[in-house]
Amino acid sequence: METLIVITNCPDEETANAIALAVVEEQLAACVNILPRVQSVYRWQGSVESAAEIPLLIKATTCNYPALEARIKAMHPYDVPEIVALPIAHGLPAYLNWVAAETRQ
Repeated sequence: METLIVITNCPDEETANAIALAVVEEQLAACVNILPRVQSVYRWQGSVESAAEIPLLIKATTCNYPALEARIKAMHPYDVPEIVALPIAHGLPAYLNWVAAETRQ
């Protein structure tokens, strides 16, 4: 089973906390880091925009990714939320085993 870091950006602390709590409580993720506010610059519907966002780093597994993605999308207020998953190529085996043990299979 592969371990992932899933990244999403939220518009505010309330959304970030709600998503983090839900995915950990539902065992779709073992851990979520809520990072400090960042400024994002992006193109949306033909215009360049800028917004303050709260990044989430979500530790999960490939087995849970489809359900995790669906849960984030359902809770996220954006029409097209950033949801990207990066495989963890190497990591402390005990930590990777913990992520797997804390997520439902």
